[in-house]
Amino acid sequence: MRPVFPFRRKLEGMNRLALALGTWFGCGYWPWGPGTAGSAGGLLVAWLLVRHAGWPAWWLFILAAVLTPAGIWAAGRTAEIVGKKDPGLVVVDEVLGQWITLAALPAWSWQGALVAFLLFRLFDMTKPWPVRNLENLPGGTGIVADDLGAGIYAGITLRVVLLAAGWFNLR
Repeated sequence: MRPVFPFRRKLEGMNRLALALGTWFGCGYWPWGPGTAGSAGGLLVAWLLVRHAGWPAWWLFILAAVLTPAGIWAAGRTAEIVGKKDPGLVVVDEVLGQWITLAALPAWSWQGALVAFLLFRLFDMTKPWPVRNLENLPGGTGIVADDLGAGIYAGITLRVVLLAAGWFNLR
């Protein structure tokens, strides 16, 4: 069965790559909350890197920084393909923001990852000041920048929550 795309243009080469990355390899096509599906897709990759490949969690911040230019390109190109300013199927921004939040974990645990996931979704949906203003940036930059900001807010909040709960000591 062929996937149903929300557009009719024939896709070739770089457009296919932009759609693959922009939708985080299909997570953006999830009909009930594609942003949450994108965040979950980012969490899955982070879990594989941290728990199975042995990466320190803070490397997720570096990975997000390195992939941000590609994410901006893919988000902008996907928006052009579907003819919308910020289409819901673009979720690479959620992945990058989720990684920034997860990078704030001092030690990986499913409880910490769950709190990070929930905090990022909260900040991504509410977009507190000045994060909401970042959406006004042009093209893919505006699509991605607000989620990076939400990830920073969520990461700071995560650290404060964990410190207050006594889950770790800052030394």
